[in-house]
Order: sequence, then structure tokens, then C-alpha cells
Amino acid sequence: MTPAATTLARRDLLRWSAGVSLASLMPAAVRAAVADRPLYRDARAPVDLRVRDLIGRMTLDEKVAQLITLSTSKRDVMNADRAFDPVMASTAYPHGIGQIARPSDRGGAATANNTGADVTGRWRKPADTIGFVNAGQAWARTTRLGIPILYHEESLHGYMAPEATSFPQAIALAGSFDRDLMTRVQAVIGREVRAHGTVLALSPVVDIARDPRWGRIEETFGEDPYLCGEMGVAAVLGLQGPGKTLARHKVFATLKHMTGHGQPLAGNNVAPAPLGERELRESFFPPFRAVVERTGIGAVMPSYNEIDGVPSHANHWLLGTVLRGEWGFDGAVVSDYAAIQELASFHRIAPGLPGAAALALKAGVDSDLPDGVAYRTLADQVRSGAVSVGGVDAACRRMLAMKFRAGLFEAEPVNARAAAALTANAEARALALEAARRSIALLVNDGVLPLTAGAHKRVAVIGPNAAVTRLGGYSSIPRTEVSLLDGVRARLKGKAEVVHAQGVFITQSEDRSANEVLLADPAKNRALIAEAVEVAKTADVILLAIGDTEQTSREGYAKNHLGDRTGLDLLGEQNALFEAMKATGKPVVVVAINGRPPSWPTAVAGANALLECWYVGQEGGTAIAEALFGDFNPGAKLPVTVVRDVGQVPFYYNHKPSARRGYLFDDDKLLFPFGFGLSYTRFEVGAPRLSVPRIGSGGSVTVEVDVANVGERTGDEVVQVYVRDQVSSVARPVKELKGFERVTLTSGERRTLRFVLGPEAFRMWDMDMREVVEPGLFDIMAGPNSRDLKTATLEIA
Repeated sequence: MTPAATTLARRDLLRWSAGVSLASLMPAAVRAAVADRPLYRDARAPVDLRVRDLIGRMTLDEKVAQLITLSTSKRDVMNADRAFDPVMASTAYPHGIGQIARPSDRGGAATANNTGADVTGRWRKPADTIGFVNAGQAWARTTRLGIPILYHEESLHGYMAPEATSFPQAIALAGSFDRDLMTRVQAVIGREVRAHGTVLALSPVVDIARDPRWGRIEETFGEDPYLCGEMGVAAVLGLQGPGKTLARHKVFATLKHMTGHGQPLAGNNVAPAPLGERELRESFFPPFRAVVERTGIGAVMPSYNEIDGVPSHANHWLLGTVLRGEWGFDGAVVSDYAAIQELASFHRIAPGLPGAAALALKAGVDSDLPDGVAYRTLADQVRSGAVSVGGVDAACRRMLAMKFRAGLFEAEPVNARAAAALTANAEARALALEAARRSIALLVNDGVLPLTAGAHKRVAVIGPNAAVTRLGGYSSIPRTEVSLLDGVRARLKGKAEVVHAQGVFITQSEDRSANEVLLADPAKNRALIAEAVEVAKTADVILLAIGDTEQTSREGYAKNHLGDRTGLDLLGEQNALFEAMKATGKPVVVVAINGRPPSWPTAVAGANALLECWYVGQEGGTAIAEALFGDFNPGAKLPVTVVRDVGQVPFYYNHKPSARRGYLFDDDKLLFPFGFGLSYTRFEVGAPRLSVPRIGSGGSVTVEVDVANVGERTGDEVVQVYVRDQVSSVARPVKELKGFERVTLTSGERRTLRFVLGPEAFRMWDMDMREVVEPGLFDIMAGPNSRDLKTATLEIA
């Protein structure tokens, strides 16, 4: 550093440290110069000092404005053409606008309190979204303090806006067991979101999912705390990069939904989670803790549900003691949509909106999404003495810090041409195809797969999911979509004839946003099945695409917009369709396109092969066709346990020893265990070898596992390492995943994988709720899934 630069740095440090008090000692001319450029405008100043300077200049109403979001209330600032209107904005929001929800959506978000069709599905074109964002920021610069607007968007498995890239659904990406893939996918998602002027993404979801009746299971990374944590960390690093300051093309991630969301009572979305503190700390907290401790996560979103009678948005133990205290989170806590007002209307723990706002603010919720309905009462509550101004200041500081760390105060207008070049380009589409390939799991195969292109003169592609691209929840309309039928036709062009039949319809409508869901007419479906049989009889092999639609597995956010189910098997006449196809005597390959685990006993038992594809994204048809014809070897695994019957629920692999005793008149056998997946080749996974037989409570052990491809094709194996405490002071799971690695091996290739297990792999919460590593013997298990394992024993002294 030059002497001049050193002098400048020292002067800056003094000025930043002293703030306004130093300015009072300066000569008048210097004070005037400083006043022209307040400290909060100085991009070189530390964020905390910029926040302190700015908040010291703000009125109470300006502070509260930073805690409020506009969604359906965007109409307050939009003219007849749905463009941002600065005059309307100044009239409706004279104290500024803190946040605007989903600029890509002109109507606003439907919630439990607002389920009308008039607020959904009104997508802006990308250039229109950018124009809206730029106009809003230009207006914000004209307000008294020039505080920019924070925009947020949904991005569960792609930027949820027209023409953006749609990647495989979250549960499919989890099945890849590929951290690097997750990071790369999320980096592209973040890039597309940021290119349109938004800096906050409402993802990822790291709830562990233990009830397949729950319609949101597709949004999760599965049932295992370790897998969810690893995928969550990878996703956040992709979206926002390391640290707490956004780089170019990055967005802040929002960790959802803290917590207990994935095991609701009776599988109903937002129902109470009957969980004790130990279960929370052992199973539900670890993914959130991993992300908070290992990344600079920008925001956390509490869950709708209650735990032990306390809704998460009013739970100061959850958000204060644990999240901010024990884990040291210093980012923003943003509410789930309408969750604060639901403290009054739904949970009934507050008499009205003011009381709900006071509870949430005291618990540590910083921003009221999507419309700030409850937090609009805060200014008057502070004036009346019902709410402390300190609570408002604390929330405002955190929201302002996010804006400074995002560089919003210095940001230039968004360039629509540059955004178009970055969105859904060739690189993104290639990655979507790669992600689809790595997310497909082979669950059943009697040898019929892989098919050989041209070996069959006629291939029948049949079923309700054959000619449509299923993207899953939180999807928009991508620039490109490839259905299974499209993919097979392209793959067999000039080599075989492809014939198609609908088979059945699952529902009467394909409208994802529709409140009412009606199953298709059984009589019409029986006629369609008869037609499909005639088509199938002419073919040599049948590819049967069955499963779910975006209506039959989804977020049930209101009583008139349901998404959870009491049954898990195929809906409508899909089982009858399968049996009719089987009766033709032709090989039947089931292509599962679904948001829930495939608990389909009839299809699993009778299919010649079954590919689990989940919702595999915009390039899914191409990837599935490639998998069917052996262009690549499916290597994904199941991130969930797949039960045979709904009566077994909840069934997860890491249960306690006292669970799973059995049932009268039935057995408790699963369809597929957690971590399961077949291949077109064969692998051998050796017994684990330990670097040492004994370690101390703070020590670590290296586990070596040999894996060999003993088949004839190149393929992928996911080697998984599990731990079990043989005897413990409190009941512990029968096994817990503590390491995994996906490897590609050519025929005959062998490799030794190494996993380091440190104290975090063995820690537990003892009888007195202390986190400890207890001495004793531990089983270290390795294998290709959670069932087929080989064991070594480690002693912790």
C-alpha cells in the first residue's frame, strides 16, 4: 500500500469509527462536504457502520417500511399497464418500500388468506420484469434517503419465471447424491435470478421429509439429516457463494422452513409437529445447523407449523436461543407467506394483527412476507408503547445489512440484453440435461433394460405422463420442454416406429394453480385403456409413463387448495392401465414421473423394469430416453424410504431400535430402502477399514472402502457410510448416514474411497440435553444403500 493510500485508509477508519460525533469537530467546509455524501453512501465503509449511520437518520415510519413487503399490494404502485408508477408509489408508500415479492408475477401470490384466481398466473415477460425492477429502483433513489428496494423470487429448482431454465425437482437432485452438481445447478439458478434484478431467492428447502402423504415432499432433499445438510450447503454455496457479501451473478439464499415441517400430524401441511427437543436436535435441526455454520446464509424462513404449542414464527427459543444464539446466525429472518397474520387467524395465539406482529417481532422475525399485513401495525404500536422501538431497530438493521451486502446502494440498472444472454442459454440447457441424467434411478430390472435402439420395430409410449413435461411445484414455463414422447421419438428417429396412447387421464385439469382438483372420469378412462391396449398390441415393448401431476402432489396452503393425501398408490385408473398393459404379454417398462415416492406395489411387482425419474426438469424427456436405451447408465439413489402401504407411515431408515416390530395380517417389508438404486452394471463394495481401532472423544478416524465395477458397462455407484452407537445412554437410531461419495467406474475398475469421521459424526444429546460424544463401541458400516452393509467396529475411549 502506498503512503498516500495508507493515509487515506487511516482517515477513513477515523471517520467511519467516529461517525457523526467526529463530523461535529470538523471545519464548516469539511462538514458540508461530508454531509453531501453520508457515511452510509460510502461503499468502502464497513457494512455495520453504514447500517448504523443510515438507521440513525431514519424516522420510525421509514424503519417500519423496511420490514414490509408488497405482493398483491404491488397493485398500489402499478398503473393500468402493470408498470411501476412512481407517482402512485410516492402516494402509497411515502416512507419507502422495503421489499417487493416476485417482480416476475404481476398479480401477487396466493396464500391461505387469499386463494382467488385473480392473484395467480400473471407472468411478466423477462424484459417487462427488468423494466419493473429498474423503475422501482429509480423511484427508490428519489426518496428522502434513497434506500433501494429488495426484490425476492422463488427458485426451488429454477428461477420461477417464464423462459428461465427448469432443473430437476429438489427431491430428484437429492437423489443424485452429487454435491458438485447441486452447487453448479444452483449457481446457474442464482445467475438467472440476479440477471433479472433480484438478490434474494426463497430456497433451498432443508426440511427432512418423513411422511410421503405430505404434498411438499418433492420440495425436499429427502428424509436423512446428513444428506439434507450436505445438499443444503452445496445449494447455498451455489446460489450465493462463500461469505456474506454477494459477488456478481449471486443471490442470497433463504433456508426453509425452520422446523419440523416435514413430519406434520397426519401428513397435513402446516399441521403441528409432535416432536420433542431431542428429536428436533438430533434429526430436524442438523441440516439447518450445517448450513448456518458452514456458509454465510443470508436469510432463514421459519415454518408455518407449531412445535409443542408454539408456532415457529412466535418461537423465540427456536429463532433466538438456537438459531441466533447457539449457531450464531446474524442474517435476516423472513416470514413465510402470511405466516405472521396466521398467528392470529390460524393458530389463535394472538387476538388480531397487532398482537401477531408483536409476537413475531419479539421472536426475531425481521420481515413480513408477502404483503406486510401484520407489520403495517408496528409504527402505531411503537407510538402507543405496545412494541419497543428496539425490536423495530434490530429488524431494520438486519434488512438494511442485506441490502448493503448485496451492493444494492451502488447497483446499476439491470441490462435486459445481458439478462437474455445469461438466461436459458446453451450452457444452462446442457447443465439441465446433465442434472436430469444424474437424477434418474433404476429400481427394477429383469434384464429388459437397457433397450437397444432399432432392436424393436415398434415402441409404444403410453400413459398420462408420456406426452407432457411434468416440472413439479414452484415451476414456471421454460423456454424449452422435452416430454418422454418427444425424447423417444428423437432417439428412435429412422430406427423404429413410435406409437402413442394416452391410456388414462389422472385429473380433469392441468392447471397447476387451480384450487379444486378433480380426478378424471373413470368411464372415460376405461375407454382410453381399451384404446391403449389396441395400440400396445402392435408394439414390441411398452414404455408406460405413470405417476403424479402438479395437482396431485403439491403444497396444500389452504382448505380450498389442498395437496396432501391419505393414500400413496397410483391415483385414478393407473393401476388398471398397468394391469392391462401387462396382460398384453409385452415387456412393460414403467417410467415413474412423480413428486411422491413410488409406493406402487402392483406396478413394482409386475414391471419388467422401473425407472424413477421424479420431476426431472425441462430436458427430462431426452434424459429418460437416453437412460432407456443405454446411452448412459442410471446411477441415482433414493433419498427416501419407499413403503409398501400407507399404514407403515412414518417409516424412515434411521428409526429407533424399538420401532418396526411388525403388524397383524401383513408384514412390514418395504418396497425400497433409503439409498437404493440399481445399475446396468454390477458393483462390489468392500467392508470398511479403519485407520485406527480406537480414538478419543475428540478424535477422528479415516474409513477406507473399496469399490469395484465387476460388470461389463461403465457406471456410477454411491458408496454410503453409516454409524451406529452399540450402547448409549439414550435411545439412538439403528444407523445414521455420515458420509457418501458418487464415483464413476469403467468395467473392471477399482477404487479406494476415504471418509474422515470426526466428533460431529458421533455426537449426541444425552439425558441432560448436553451435546456429547459418549465412549463405547460404534459400528461403522459401508455399502451401496442403507440395507446392504458391511461392518467394522470402532472404539471411542
